[in-house]
Amino acid sequence: MDNPFQLITDTFTPEYQVNLSLQGLDGCIMLTLSQAGRVVAKRMISAAQRNDPQRIKRLVQSIQFGIAIEQGHSAMAILEAMTNGDRLPLPPPTGQPPAPQVLRV
Repeated sequence: MDNPFQLITDTFTPEYQVNLSLQGLDGCIMLTLSQAGRVVAKRMISAAQRNDPQRIKRLVQSIQFGIAIEQGHSAMAILEAMTNGDRLPLPPPTGQPPAPQVLRV
């Protein structure tokens, strides 16, 4: 996808209200995601990030990861989904505290 704004909008709507606003003469854009009247995520996007398809994809994944963590999802499950190329978001959390993760080496 060539248009970074379209990628961002397509990724986060209709679940979130997406607001992109110019922040300065250097081309920085402020991304604000809102849901039910509250800010869920806010990120500054530099011109360099915006103009590099790989960097903008990583930024979008980073935002998705942060939101999922805030919602109580397991960091390990999210990373596994991202590594496998699965599409986020994950199912809503159960309201139970996350089970302890066992790292195997």
